[in-house]
Amino acid sequence: MSSLFLQRQRKTKEPCLVCYLHKDRCICALIPTLDLATRVCLVIHAKELKRTTNTGRLALKALVNSEMRVRGDDRKGLDLSDLLNPKYKTVLLYPSEEATELNADFMAQQKVPLQLIVPDGNWRQASKVHYRHKELSSVQRVRLKNSAPINEHMRLETVPDGMATLEAIAHALTAIEGESVGNALLNLYKAKLEQTLIGRGVLKC
Repeated sequence: MSSLFLQRQRKTKEPCLVCYLHKDRCICALIPTLDLATRVCLVIHAKELKRTTNTGRLALKALVNSEMRVRGDDRKGLDLSDLLNPKYKTVLLYPSEEATELNADFMAQQKVPLQLIVPDGNWRQASKVHYRHKELSSVQRVRLKNSAPINEHMRLETVPDGMATLEAIAHALTAIEGESVGNALLNLYKAKLEQTLIGRGVLKC
């Protein structure tokens, strides 16, 4: 566990409605606009919508070709079958022994752009997407290349090498779209992390 990790404290009062930080620490000016061939679909658990530490929604603010689907609570009947669009090679970002590594060799085999489905939530919530949504049973699962996660976290990670959603998307798009895209998103994540830790009193301005 990171030495800079602190347990969740009081919710941010009147946060920015875009970056979810206190308005004095808003990072919206740092959000890049990335219009990519790759399409990203965030499948987020409803409980995550209440968390100011969520980073998946911040990724969507930067990615023009993206959307969000909400599952959980009263949305148990969510059907994702319409995501299976032949214009894209749809893959599910889900680490497992059967998952294929996202790398140059994998990308060289693709004839159409990728659609990356990204489960967002805690590990328990995210791990259910593949099993709860049978319409995705035939979708190829992919995993990240061995990328060192950032040592500091906004939340306690419950699995080895755990990453925030924005961090994971950044590494995935590095493999798919290139380093400039990945770095733009990683820099956004680092800004979010830094301002969150400053708000907790862990870092000084």
